[in-house]
Amino acid sequence: MSFCDALPKRRAPKFRGISDRELQQLRRGDYVVHADFGIGQFSGLSRIRVGAAEQEVVRVGYAEKDTLYVNLNYINKLQKYSSKDGHVPKVHRLGSGEWEKLKARTKKRVKDIARDLIRLYARRKHLEGIAFPADTPWQKELEASFAYEDTFDQAKATVDVKNDMESTSPMDRLICGDVGFGKTEVAVRAAFKAVMAGKQMAVLVPTTILAIQHLNTFRDRMERYGIAIEALSRFSSKKEQESIIARLREGRVDVLIGTHRILSKDVLFKDLGLLVIDEEHRFGVAAKEKLRQMRTQLDTLSLTATPIPRTLHFSLLGARDLSIIATPPRNRLPIITELLQWNDGTIVDAVRKETARGGQVYVVHDRVQTIADVTARIHELLPEVRIRHAHGQLQAHELEEVMLAFLERRIDVLVSTKIIESGLDIPNVNTIIINRADRFGMAELYQLRGRVGRSNAQAYAYLIIPPLSVLGRSTVQRLQALQEFNELGSGFNLAMRDLEIRGAGNLLGSEQSGFIEAMGFESYTRILDEAVREVKEEEFRDLFPEAAAQAPVPAVVVEADLEALIPEGYIASERERLTIYRRLHAVSTPEQLQEVGQELRDRFGRLPEPVDTLLGLMQIKLAAARLHFPKVHVGREELQLHFPPESATAFYEAPSFQHMMTVIGSMRSAGVRVQQSANQLNALFPLGTENSDEQIIARALEYLKQIAQN
Repeated sequence: MSFCDALPKRRAPKFRGISDRELQQLRRGDYVVHADFGIGQFSGLSRIRVGAAEQEVVRVGYAEKDTLYVNLNYINKLQKYSSKDGHVPKVHRLGSGEWEKLKARTKKRVKDIARDLIRLYARRKHLEGIAFPADTPWQKELEASFAYEDTFDQAKATVDVKNDMESTSPMDRLICGDVGFGKTEVAVRAAFKAVMAGKQMAVLVPTTILAIQHLNTFRDRMERYGIAIEALSRFSSKKEQESIIARLREGRVDVLIGTHRILSKDVLFKDLGLLVIDEEHRFGVAAKEKLRQMRTQLDTLSLTATPIPRTLHFSLLGARDLSIIATPPRNRLPIITELLQWNDGTIVDAVRKETARGGQVYVVHDRVQTIADVTARIHELLPEVRIRHAHGQLQAHELEEVMLAFLERRIDVLVSTKIIESGLDIPNVNTIIINRADRFGMAELYQLRGRVGRSNAQAYAYLIIPPLSVLGRSTVQRLQALQEFNELGSGFNLAMRDLEIRGAGNLLGSEQSGFIEAMGFESYTRILDEAVREVKEEEFRDLFPEAAAQAPVPAVVVEADLEALIPEGYIASERERLTIYRRLHAVSTPEQLQEVGQELRDRFGRLPEPVDTLLGLMQIKLAAARLHFPKVHVGREELQLHFPPESATAFYEAPSFQHMMTVIGSMRSAGVRVQQSANQLNALFPLGTENSDEQIIARALEYLKQIAQN
């Protein structure tokens, strides 16, 4: 019986490690970052002989023709280098010390930032804010009237916000969610809670078009409850603005939505209790300074569609309150994305297909000077279609008139610049045509594509580009990647790291981009995680008493004199073998290991003996980790368990250590012995002679089981 067979059976989902969509899949020549040695170039997998058996290792090339062979035990120290599109990093020289200096310099700067963030957090926690009352029956009625079923993340974000509002400390929470995942609904519920408590609230948005969008959304959801909702922007006439401001001062406006105009000195609230900020990073320095002052006095809820990677999220947890909405709404379909060259027939078919089902179309053009020509051309091809164009240089009243006509479905096709990029949520628009998509950045394209697919209807995105022969290689790769990553929520795991780097910049400041370029995004977030943890443990232990307990446990290293690898005859693709190795060395539970084994059988057939042995060694690794052994050596005749170093006082002072030594002592008659050499304590267990690999692993697992049970 194989070791994978011995694991409990359950139907495993298809694990997604073996996919062209994973960052871990490397091509020869790609830049990689080793946590201990810095940036090199991936040179493939190699077989080397270790003791009496062959093993596969990762080969990485460094400056001056140096080569590093990375044992698969340490494969999780290796990451694909990712930074801004097109940036070519400096390859380090082994043994030069420059990588250690860069890490130290980065950690020092990150600690400064983390320290400031945590101080702000601590100061805010000690301030006396507004403690909003519990939900009213109307609150529950409003939430029940939401047209869609809440996703788990959306429901959790709502609970997080309500808990913050009901506490006595001023709320300062950031909600990060992919486009169309329901951030605005969370803001609506928070606004309603504030108004039900007799407070006013404000929604600050970066563009006038987004102000109109939010005005319609808030009125649609809340106006039936007698709540007065107004918008203040350049679309409002001077007389209208004066009237709104006067009523606001008297308390006759409950919800005010607007651009930075609502931060002006003449805009005074009678009793402001909640501020919602949409895409704060798009505001200027003066506006941000005003917001910083306001945060200390009232509850603040920030929304962003910029994906914040989960690594960054966990690193800053406790330094800033964050909620991530990463699950798509139910029944939402992925957006079908196609790369095309301009063709009149294709454009006509795309528009007619959408309008025939009662939908509307965006056509995005990147030049104001020629947008009228594009509009005229489409009108010539489709005379029956109602079409207008819009851009930021139109007069306010003209832009307002066009946008309102489109919102009210009096226009079928809107030709616009990228002004629709942020915030517009029109479920009836489910086709977008982006002309000269090669001129847009990846983040812009991702946000533009997110303007469609906001309902249960199938959405389409057509990226119009020149012939591939005239485009640069990196541009083609970027566009093809966007075409490939059409899954819902892929903003959180896209291979295009410029989205994630924007997230880092938003939270930590743009000066960090230099460090990200120098060491890669993953290395930066790893150092960020360490720095935040160290600052919390060393300087803010009273504020975060749990910080010490959260210190990561070092990974267990399993060395073996057995042939444990994935033969090329079983999986020919080097990239797939590497991905599976990564997955195996990252498992943390028997269930995860069983999923990998079952998936391998499903995809590649019966497990060869070296793969079965590899899975068995992973079982030993999991068992050793539970007992806190940092290193295990599985020989052909003897199992060696290495105890932690003497400095691990918590391990040696725990009662479990005494029990462990008692059990090991009781096995002496079977040839088990304890060995002390220098500062290292080891336990050695006989495995017999001339056993098969399967028998060796079974015997080793039995020893570990005995230690664990007693």
